[in-house]
Amino acid sequence: MNNSNRNKHHIEGKGGLFGAWLGTSLFVYLALIVLLIVADVWYVLAACWDSPDGVTVMLDWPNLWDSVKLTFLSCTISAILSVIIAVPIGYLLSRYRFFGRSVIDAMLDIPVVLPPLVIGLSLLILFNNFPPKILGWGAESLDGYLSDFGMRVTNTKLAVILAQFTVAAAFAIRTVKATFDQIDPRSEQVAMTIGASRGRAFFDVVMPQSYRGIVAAGTLAWARALGEFGPILVFAGATKGKTEVLSTSVYLEINTGNINGAVIISLLMIALAMITILTVRYCTERGAGYDLHR
Repeated sequence: MNNSNRNKHHIEGKGGLFGAWLGTSLFVYLALIVLLIVADVWYVLAACWDSPDGVTVMLDWPNLWDSVKLTFLSCTISAILSVIIAVPIGYLLSRYRFFGRSVIDAMLDIPVVLPPLVIGLSLLILFNNFPPKILGWGAESLDGYLSDFGMRVTNTKLAVILAQFTVAAAFAIRTVKATFDQIDPRSEQVAMTIGASRGRAFFDVVMPQSYRGIVAAGTLAWARALGEFGPILVFAGATKGKTEVLSTSVYLEINTGNINGAVIISLLMIALAMITILTVRYCTERGAGYDLHR
C-alpha cells in the first residue's frame, strides 16, 4: 500500500471517529428529550387507566380554561410588544456604530442571562418600592402613583404581560438584529441615492426582505412568554382565575399534590412549544438563512 492510500485510510479512520462522536452526542441528548416526553405521556395514560373517569377528574377544567385564555392573550400581547420594540432596536444595533454601543448591546442581554426570579424581584421592587418619597412628597411607589389614576400593575394581568415582555423582548431583539445583519445595506444606499429618506428606504427596501425574520422573532417571543414562570410568580402571583397562566398552573397543581393534572398541563405546553418551534423553523428556513444565534 503506497503512502497516498495509507493517508486516505488514516483520514477516513479519523472521520469515522469524528462522525461517531457527533452521532453519539446527538443520540444521547435527543434520547433524553424524547424520554422526558414519553415519560409524561406514559404517566398520564397510566393515570387514565387507573381512573374510571379519566382526565375529567384530574383538573379543575373551568379554571384551566381561564388559564389557557389568559396564557394566549398575555403571550400574544407580549409577542406583539416585543416585535414593536425589537425592530427599531435591532435595526439601530445592526446599522449604526456609536459610542457605548457595546455596553448597550450587553445590557440588552441582561434579561436573558439573569435568573428569572431576579427579574421578577426587580420588577416587584420597581413598582412597589421605587421611587422613594423625597422630603415627604409623593407616593411611596410607582404603583402608588398609578393608583392615583385608578390603575395598578402588581398582582394583575398587566403584571403577567410585563413580566413576559421583559424577558421575551430580549430574544426578539437578538433575532431581529441577526435578520438585519443578513441584509446587504447597499440596497438601502441605492434607494437613498435616488432620493429616498433613510426611513423610506427602511420601510420600502429592508422590511420586505426581513418579514420572515420578524415573524420568527415574534414567534420566539411568544414561545418565551409561554414558558415564563419565575418573574410571573414573583411579580404577578398565581391567583386562580386572575393571574394564573399555564406555567403557574403547573406549579399550583404540584403544590396541591395533583401530579396528574400538572403532567397534563405540561404536555399541553410541550405541544404548544413544538408548534411554535416548527413555525420558527419554517419562517427561517424559507427565508435567507437567518442565523438566530448570531
